[in-house]
Parts: sequence; C-alpha cells; structure tokens
Amino acid sequence: MRSHYCGQLNETLVDQTVTLCGWVHRRRDHGGVIFLDLRDRDGIAQVVVDPDTAEAFANADRARSEFVLRIEGRVRLRPEGTQNPNMPTGMIEVLAKQVEVLNAAATPPFQLDEHGKVGEEVRLKHRYIDLRRPEMIEKLRLRSRISHSVRAFLEGEGFLDIETPVLTRATPEGARDYLVPSRTHAGSFFALPQSPQLFKQLLMVAGFDRYYQIAKCFRDEDLRADRQPEFTQIDIEASFVEEADIMGITESMIRSLFKDVLDVELGDFPRMTWHDAMQRFGSDKPDLRIPLELVDVDDLMKDVDFKVFSGPANADDGRVAALKVSGGASLSRKEIDEYTKFVGIYGARGLAWIKVNERARGIEGLQSPIVKFMEDVIETLLDRVDAKDGDIVFFGADKARIVNEALGALRVKLGEDLNLYTCEWSPLWVVDFPMFEADDNGRLSPLHHPFTSPSCSPDELKSNPAEALSRAYDMVLNGTELGGGSIRIHDQAMQKVVFEILGIAEDEAREKFGFLLDALQYGAPPHGGLAFGLDRLVMLMTGARTIREVIAFPKTQSAACLMTDAPGEVSADQLKDLNIRLRQKAKVEDSE
Repeated sequence: MRSHYCGQLNETLVDQTVTLCGWVHRRRDHGGVIFLDLRDRDGIAQVVVDPDTAEAFANADRARSEFVLRIEGRVRLRPEGTQNPNMPTGMIEVLAKQVEVLNAAATPPFQLDEHGKVGEEVRLKHRYIDLRRPEMIEKLRLRSRISHSVRAFLEGEGFLDIETPVLTRATPEGARDYLVPSRTHAGSFFALPQSPQLFKQLLMVAGFDRYYQIAKCFRDEDLRADRQPEFTQIDIEASFVEEADIMGITESMIRSLFKDVLDVELGDFPRMTWHDAMQRFGSDKPDLRIPLELVDVDDLMKDVDFKVFSGPANADDGRVAALKVSGGASLSRKEIDEYTKFVGIYGARGLAWIKVNERARGIEGLQSPIVKFMEDVIETLLDRVDAKDGDIVFFGADKARIVNEALGALRVKLGEDLNLYTCEWSPLWVVDFPMFEADDNGRLSPLHHPFTSPSCSPDELKSNPAEALSRAYDMVLNGTELGGGSIRIHDQAMQKVVFEILGIAEDEAREKFGFLLDALQYGAPPHGGLAFGLDRLVMLMTGARTIREVIAFPKTQSAACLMTDAPGEVSADQLKDLNIRLRQKAKVEDSE
C-alpha cells in the first residue's frame, strides 16, 4: 500500500511520486489549503492538499487527529522561509493527488505531544496510543537493535540459541514463583521460571558447551522502578571456563554493543571486591561516576561522649562512617533536613553533619550540633576525610547494614542533586561476593543462588560457611547491576554440602533437585555463565527513567495490566477443570 515511510523522504526524491500510509499527527487549514502532518514509525512528513483536487481535499477536510490515511502525491521542496532544518523531512513536502481515509479515529484520550500532562495510568490504559509517540517508537527500535547486536555477537562466538521450558517446577531462587495449576495432574502445579538456571546447567552436562537465550522470566515480588513481574534476560552459559573467560566474553559483548548501537567506546572495566565496594560506597553496585566515598571512623568514635556514635563504634555489627561532600557547606538547613528524611527511608534514625566553614579557626570554624562531643578527635577526623573550607561531612552510625544502605543511597542522591558526575559511563566488575548472607536470626541464605560455586573446598565450606567467598561476579554500569553470574557447582558432593548448609534436607533436595543431582554424577563439566537484564540495559542505553518505558506492554507497580485489566477472574467451570476452589471472605453481618 505504501512506497515509502514518512521519515525516508528527503530532497533526493523531489519530483517523484510517493505513496504514504500513516496517522494524522496534526491538521491545519490555512485559507483553503489543508496541511496534514502524516506520521508513521519512521517519522513525520508534511502533506499539502489543494482544493483543486476535490476528492482528496474533501477527505483531508474530514480527517482529524489519529485518522489513518493513505496518501499519494509528488515530493517537492518547501517554499523558501517555510523549511524546518530541525526536522529530518523539513526541507520537503508532499503535494497530495489522492487522500484515502483507511479508518477514522475517535478523539484520543490524550494528544501525543501532550503526554506529559497526563498520568502514567492513563498512558498505560491506552498503551497502543502511547506507543505511537516518536520517543516510544525510538526506544523500542533501539531495543530491537540491542537484541540483534547481542545475537550477532554471541553467534559469532559460537553460542547456540536454545529455548528452555516455560512450564517447569517450583525451585527456590530468592523470590516467589508464579504458579500454574495443572488440569491433567490434579492438585499439582507448574511454575513459571525465575530464570533458566537449572536447564542451562543441564545443557552443559549434555555437551552444548556454549548456550544463550533471550528468555522471558517471571518473579512474583514487590516491584520497584527497575522491576517487573515478567522481564527479559540475556542468558549465557559456557563449559570448560573460569571466571576470566566468562567475564572476558561478556565484557567484549557489552563493549561491542555500545559501539554498534550508540557509537560509544566504554572505558576500562576495573575489578572491585564486594567488601571494598561496601566499605567505600555502601553498595555492591556503586556508581563510580560520583567522586564521593564512605570513610570508616569507628576507631575515632569508640570513646566519644556521644552514644549515638560510640555505641555502634563498639558493636560487632556496628559501623560509623563519614561522607565528605566538597563545597557542601553551602547546603541550607532545609536541604539537610530533606536529606535526613531521605536516609530515614533506609532505616537511619538521623543524619549527623559538620560544616567546615573555616578550618584554621579550629572548633570555632565548624558548624554542627555534634562537634562539642568530639573535640579530642575532630582534627584527626577532618584530616582523615581530607576536609577543607566549604565542605560538609555527613555521618552514619548504626548497624553496618543500615549505614551502608543509608549513606550509599545518600551518596547517589547527592551525586544527582549536585550534578557531581565526572563522566557519562562508568562500568566495573564486582567480584569475591560472600557465599551466604545471614538474616537477623543467623540463618544463612545464598547471596546469589544455591548453585553458585564457592572458592574453597567442601570441607572448608562446611567448617566456616559464613566466611566463605563465592566464585560470583556482577557487571555494574552507572550504579545499575547489568548482569550477574558465577562459576557453577559441577560436583555432586559440593552441591550436597551447600544444600546442607542452607538447611535443605536430603529428602527435600532429592524431591526438588533430584534431576540436577543425578545429572551431576554423569560427567558434568566445569561451567559458568552470566545473565543480563535486557530491560535494564535498554533503560540505561535510552536514558529512560524506568524499565516500563522500554517494555511495549508493561505492568504497573502492583503487577497489573491496566490495558487488559489483568489479572482477572475466571469462570467456575475453568476452576472446576483445575480442581480449584476459591476461599471466599466471610461476610460480616451487620449486628445493628
């Protein structure tokens, strides 16, 4: 029906006849001449309709916003003074010979160029309208290019694209499963995969030593700006590899991707241990564009007459850390109060601070309600954080976990608010993660997943699991975890030890993971891999604020689809087929 997309038109087509199909972006009537801005996925073209083409003019006259048109006409240069150099097709226009209305349109719920004035709920309810916006088209076009570039790179490296099941069994991977009731196996359930983890390991056992998949994954968890109940993963696994092999391949893939799609040369990928990342930045995914670091001052605070500091400084699980912001003394008290509220989100009970107005004057040159408690250590403290006139020093004092989360988040917020970024892109590898993390009751759980290999022997792991490190690695970019992976356990004995430490009894392990344990005894090769979050990657590369902006049909933060009104109720007959009876809430009788 069309010869060209609107965005393809340029001066080389002058005097040629073209046929365009698209939507009316804007209609203007200028003294009997009608101007139509016709839009398709590639751009917008200006169409001129004169009254001397009676039928075409009549159809153009009744066209309104979002009508679907087919237009045939001659490309010509725009008259002098009407050209628009800021528009790709701004030097030409199409003089219409024929205008055909392919479909009328009701008045849209919002104008595409005024989407910012409507709430996200309205946009998601009418997502098919929202997706017509050039910004959304460009984001999804770039997502397609990213997927294509990744596939081309991995296939060039000898990886095979192999699909794994979507209906599988529930396994503990750190989040709740989405369960699917079975009609043919009454009382039993499938689970939608949180990742293809076990199947890709089985592919390694089977001898497919380089696998990849752009896979849909599902997690029934509380959502945030960068989370969705269903998401897409670039899943990679290889055999006969060590950490350096997987990290080298995937780093090359990301470098190639950024060069291919954005024409960006990424700099070095430094390596940082998990312990260093937590101590220096309070996060295992630090944004290295921000030149702020946490500095330990526990030793200076153990004997101060200020229990808010001395308590955590003397506690085994406590931490007192300082965060110096150069030039931060200009922050107002109102701004400091706002930052105090902010760290409260992460459990901090307050935010102590010292403004360094004139250091040469000693205590008199400092502004803070807490200086009087630390006169004996103040000079050492200021030297340690390298404080200068005009700086402010923030403090966190609590359990180490709270201090890390609160000051780590404050560091990122200060970087954004004060525009402290030193570069556009800053990648790194975080390595040497702990094998396990302990909850408040001391119970251990895997920091990644229970199939990650420790960097010690089974006996060493068994004797001191809390101190064991794993062979895991995360790629981080601009404070966002792009992907995480590890060398996997390929020895049945080691896998049994890990299950034992996690409190997974032998019969439970056999019941849930028997197929994996069996496979490990039939010549499982050393193997490892890494999974990238495609949605997060696209979000970063497009500059989007949330992953909802780079997914065609996303869910809300309550895991609902406003457009289709999902999840929804099903009929009694469907429930009966599945042997399911819903538990109804008891009706409360009005006693009055």
